[in-house]
Amino acid sequence: MNRFAEKRFHPLKKHTALYSVLLLLLLTLLFLISIRSISDTTHEEQAESLKAAILRSSVHCYAVEGAYPESLSYLEEHYGITYDKENYVVDYEIIGSNILPDVTVIPLT
Repeated sequence: MNRFAEKRFHPLKKHTALYSVLLLLLLTLLFLISIRSISDTTHEEQAESLKAAILRSSVHCYAVEGAYPESLSYLEEHYGITYDKENYVVDYEIIGSNILPDVTVIPLT
């Protein structure tokens, strides 16, 4: 090794720890954003699934009893519809005994 050769200064070596921490923070942020996106998508799909289940139960009630249920509570009591009332608001609007009710499911979070 030559004692008189100049040592070259490499700018990345000086801040390697800083770059590592910044990269870790960036990856953590991307991970949290992706988890949030997946959670939102899942919540929306659950709302659609709840709406489909309510409509299916309404049609089943119509086929068995000859009229659509008068309220959502009737479906809960007799047809086993359950949902998390803290996370969803369900608007069940009956139009007539022989017309399919209008169902709207709104996620709260």
